[in-house]
Amino acid sequence: MIKRMYDWVLHWAETPYGTWALFFLAFAESSFFPVPPDVLLITLAISIPAKSFRYALVCSAGSIAGGALGYLIGLQLMEVAGFRIIDFYGLSEEYTSIGDLYNRYNAWAVMIAGFTPIPYKIFTIAGGAFQIDFSVFMAASAISRTARFFLVAWFIYLFGAGIRLFIDKYFNLLTVLFTVLLAGGFILIKYIV
Repeated sequence: MIKRMYDWVLHWAETPYGTWALFFLAFAESSFFPVPPDVLLITLAISIPAKSFRYALVCSAGSIAGGALGYLIGLQLMEVAGFRIIDFYGLSEEYTSIGDLYNRYNAWAVMIAGFTPIPYKIFTIAGGAFQIDFSVFMAASAISRTARFFLVAWFIYLFGAGIRLFIDKYFNLLTVLFTVLLAGGFILIKYIV
């Protein structure tokens, strides 16, 4: 099943809609959707390494805009949608602790969530719910998400198609590693908060 999803993502890189798909995937992932945009970013950038930074910019823009939607969900729609999203990820108990992180670390909490495998969407929603300063939230999101996606683009730009062969050869191992990192992000939230 994972290999089919990987092939489906590769398909977007071969269509004229790949860039739009990347934007919308990054947008949705930052506010409610569980699939991270990194897979599509990597696939598109590998298909045309010279456009790696352009794809990183599109991914960053979608993610930052999606983060603003997550903030709005937390600010205006917490009862209707925000708690449902948080419940979906099993982080209801940690929700209040995330508020404490915002009180102590403000922008750093957003930046860490934006750059690491910690589920960024939980922090975007909590940012609105706890009404952290929107300009600080957006600046921290812009820095961390852009740094994350441009780092990926830089590696692809440097190594080009060789990375694709590496990914194809070690796909199962990389999938396990990515899943462990993603799960580790959830576990890290539970221990931090």
